[in-house]
Amino acid sequence: MEDTVKITAEELKSYIERIEELEQEKKDVQDHIRDVYAKAADEGWDTKVMKQIIRLRKMDDDDREEQEMLLDNYKRVLGMSDEED
Repeated sequence: MEDTVKITAEELKSYIERIEELEQEKKDVQDHIRDVYAKAADEGWDTKVMKQIIRLRKMDDDDREEQEMLLDNYKRVLGMSDEED
């Protein structure tokens, strides 16, 4: 039984350490992304719009089309569109 507990403890420690490594890698990647946005902003690009484009590019075509249709409908209902209701 003691061997099982020891193996389990070692296995748990291994998982925890791997997760900690991945969390650090994630932080490093997030820092790099922030740097890219900062450079783009320094060159005059609108980073809010860039983030929206990236979010849209992650969506599949059907979901993106549905979201764009809903946005257009909401804008039209609120009088924020050139199109008549």
